[in-house]
Amino acid sequence: MIGKLQGFVDYIGDGFIILMTGGVGYKVYTPEILTSGANVTLWIETVVREDSIRLFGFSTQSGQNLFNMLTTVSGVGPKVAMAIMGTIKTDTLMTAIATGDAKTIATAPGVGKKVAEKIIVELKNKMGGTSFEFDMGNASGGALPDLLAALESLGYRRMDIVDMAQKLVSQNPGADVAKLVPMALKEISGAK
Repeated sequence: MIGKLQGFVDYIGDGFIILMTGGVGYKVYTPEILTSGANVTLWIETVVREDSIRLFGFSTQSGQNLFNMLTTVSGVGPKVAMAIMGTIKTDTLMTAIATGDAKTIATAPGVGKKVAEKIIVELKNKMGGTSFEFDMGNASGGALPDLLAALESLGYRRMDIVDMAQKLVSQNPGADVAKLVPMALKEISGAK
């Protein structure tokens, strides 16, 4: 099986690229945001089905590991796993799983509340044995879910605020929601 490919992006399609390597163009499905002509190295996961062989590419091994873990969840195939990873950043997804934040996971297309909860239940305890570029120590903080709930009650969409909220919580350990909400509002107004 193919483990890793290095080459240049010849074509960008809907959810896939054509990666030229040694004169051969490989169709690789990827959640990565790439530009045409860019030289890239991708970790490859080959998925063999009865009617197809597909290559899925990731810029990091942690992304590949996360994809493999997601596809172990019943009801989550490669297509749903790619939709999740294409919508939610790896560290944000890991935080959502660790904290039981089904709403964040459900922001991915094709993922409802039940599938999101199933992902949390089946993967929460598996996270400890897998190598990810993520500090799980920050994931268990109680301020993040409260901050997200407070900002949502003010009318902000979860998918628009989750990365910023996670950053604020990690930069301000021990801060409570009363301190974090004004900081988040300042960050949001400064971003616009």
